[in-house]
Amino acid sequence: MSQPQVVALTRSKSPAIPRNCTFDTRDWEILSRYWHPVAFSADLLDKPLSVTLLDEPLVVYRAHGRVVAARDVCPHRGAPLSRGWVHNDQLVCPYHGLEYEASGRCSHIPSQPEGPIPERLCLTTYAAQEAYGLVWVSLGGGEMPLPDFPAWNTEGFQQILPPSIDIRASAGRQTEGFIDVAHFAWIHHDSFADRRNPVVPQYSVERRENGLRAEYVSTVSNFPKSMQHRAPEGYLWRRVFEVDVPFFARLTVHFPENGRLAILNAASPVSARHTRLFVPIARNFDHDLPLDDVYAFNRQVFEEDRAIVELQCPEDLPIDRSLEAPILADRSSGAYRRALGEIGLGQSYVR
Repeated sequence: MSQPQVVALTRSKSPAIPRNCTFDTRDWEILSRYWHPVAFSADLLDKPLSVTLLDEPLVVYRAHGRVVAARDVCPHRGAPLSRGWVHNDQLVCPYHGLEYEASGRCSHIPSQPEGPIPERLCLTTYAAQEAYGLVWVSLGGGEMPLPDFPAWNTEGFQQILPPSIDIRASAGRQTEGFIDVAHFAWIHHDSFADRRNPVVPQYSVERRENGLRAEYVSTVSNFPKSMQHRAPEGYLWRRVFEVDVPFFARLTVHFPENGRLAILNAASPVSARHTRLFVPIARNFDHDLPLDDVYAFNRQVFEEDRAIVELQCPEDLPIDRSLEAPILADRSSGAYRRALGEIGLGQSYVR
């Protein structure tokens, strides 16, 4: 697999904290170093898109076949560039028609075509790339590695991109909920689990440099309720969770007959308490079934999660485990919180 091309403006200093930032300043700087998904590649056509990451309004578009991300403000008079358009690989401001190159430099001022172009007419651009059907942006330069999702490009695996889901909760709360195995019987009783099967067998958690790996084996089927008849009696379902800090988790589910389902839970922090969830899926079975069924089941599961995550208190994920009362089934959650603390995030990473 070839490496995705990254487009970035070279910087000599850290990115500026956005106005009205909802994150603690130190925690914002840490989170800005990582890659976060902001849009689907398929949605980035001939028009620029408006997105928000870590409270920073962005415009993303294509130029010369590559994705470009910039602060969604024209330095001339502050107009939103996402309201403009792309012409000959130049981003055009809708207010006065100023044109900008992919590097951020202004290349044309229609009202003074022969006049000088001030050096200050330059956009603030950010590292950007495409992977797993998504557009990824790093406000801090893109030095950290992109989350790995090998199943996406493995032969025999079908690539599936369900619609994103907006969650009024922190990205940390959502990510921790995704790797929580004790909630299956209670939150997902209608979609795939069973309240008559609530016991969590002992499972192992391995700490890794950038997160953790947890392997969980139980009799809880991963088939939707309408397809439970396909689960062999007594079958042991193996689920492998791999987490990369701050907000990325891969789940590989071992289905009967060597089936594999791989899910990338990529929680993008729009703001401290607004998460846009992207969930690329890859599987090596059921290629002939309608994708609408996959989208519907995925939406049901994550809507069940959203309903409870948005009500959790405190709203922010406490890094210090002593602020809540953990139970034995929380091994993966405890390891995840420790990993967040080790990259420098505070006890609560919002103001």
